[in-house]
Amino acid sequence: MSAAVLPPTVAAHLPTGLLIDGRWRPATGGGTFPVEDPGTGETLFDVADATTEDALAALDAADRAFPAWREAAPRTRSDLLRAVFDVMVARTEDIAALVTAEGGKPLAEARAEVQYAAEYVRWYSEQAVRLDGLARRAPAGTHHQMVLRRPVGPALAITPWNFPIAMIARKVAPALAAGCPIVVKPARLTPLTTAFFAELIREELAARDLPPGVIGVIPTASSGKVTSPVIADPRLRKLSFTGSTEVGRTLLGQAAQNILRTSMELGGNAPFLVFADADLDAAVEGAVAAKMRNSGQTCVAANRFLVQEPVAAEFADRLTAAFERLRVGHGTEPDVTVGPLIESAAVDHVAELVARATDDGARVRTGGEPIRGRGHFYPPTVLDRVPADTRAVTEEIFGPVAPVVSFATEDEGIALANATEFGLVAYAYTRDLSRALRLTEAVEAGMIGINRGMVSDASAPFGGVKLSGIGREGGEAGIEEYLEPVYVAW
Repeated sequence: MSAAVLPPTVAAHLPTGLLIDGRWRPATGGGTFPVEDPGTGETLFDVADATTEDALAALDAADRAFPAWREAAPRTRSDLLRAVFDVMVARTEDIAALVTAEGGKPLAEARAEVQYAAEYVRWYSEQAVRLDGLARRAPAGTHHQMVLRRPVGPALAITPWNFPIAMIARKVAPALAAGCPIVVKPARLTPLTTAFFAELIREELAARDLPPGVIGVIPTASSGKVTSPVIADPRLRKLSFTGSTEVGRTLLGQAAQNILRTSMELGGNAPFLVFADADLDAAVEGAVAAKMRNSGQTCVAANRFLVQEPVAAEFADRLTAAFERLRVGHGTEPDVTVGPLIESAAVDHVAELVARATDDGARVRTGGEPIRGRGHFYPPTVLDRVPADTRAVTEEIFGPVAPVVSFATEDEGIALANATEFGLVAYAYTRDLSRALRLTEAVEAGMIGINRGMVSDASAPFGGVKLSGIGREGGEAGIEEYLEPVYVAW
């Protein structure tokens, strides 16, 4: 074990087991799997590898906790989440160190992720006491109507590796606020932050003498052996997943057997539109923000830079200069702005997309070759003269590569933006208000940033259209995913 990148207070007390019914314990049979630092390739910890038996035990605990948690006062649930928020803020440095250690992102980014995650916890602590119903006289005047909203039941959250604290907070906080116990299956590559977050909740539940099974954690190196039996169990009533469209399809098929409530935040292929009238300084700044968070390993990363012809060359020049000012290195090093990719396979994937693009006629302006040595690094890379049909444009890159594609007219730019089966987020830079409003109607995406390189906010709905998923997280919509309306007539 090498946990030198972690503060001693974190490394010495970090749970590495399974959280079932309020107790951290080994996996049945004692199996473990390693979690590595992607900046060095060294193992940080060995984590318990849950079995099917363990997964069902976690669901057992959630099911037992459901009646009491459902009946808990909204203020009780609110106060618990608010207490977790306060601890998250107080322990920002500890959580950020974990995010950097197992995920690789620079500490400044990790701190920002902790703040972002904490805002979801605070937001849903406030929403827990605002679950309004409805009472009215029926239009026909023959009776009265009442609509109540009650928690759907035990939930399963399957979280990704790229935002290990934000994604668990975005799923767990609304579930607990609504009155739903939840079992979390964290990503194999980043389970440590999930364990830390879950321990904060476990401690608050214990301090308030609340049901311990309200949250469970079942890390595993082989997802199917724990998720499939839980999804097949009729006691589970809600499934939330963030990850690839391919895996999402499989999970939706499994969820259909018991008609589970599902929310799926899946793949993306975000267009970043720059029109000739745009403020290019702002556009480049937004492009760096939209592309380079977590080294491009985010579903909302700008994937295709679609630039109108009169400014395409200048935009590519400026973006190249901006990328060359970025510093690549281990996330704990001072002044590093770009960390490693998550594993060697990710580096190979990005290198393959760049090689194919250059074979198809694209020009490398900066970067373009993996960085050899310890860790999994690929440099910030700008490609221009990129054909619109090369794989780096048609597929999600999930790495620090910015392909620049030029277009002539507004209609052509919109057509290129929509020429994908995905529709999670889109970005557009223009000074023309009328055009901006047209884009909000014409671009096929669940979220649109106008003259902004960042759109996500705890108080706003997060999600996409087409193959980017179903349902929403965040905002008022996020808690609705864990509630069902009950209509009463009298």
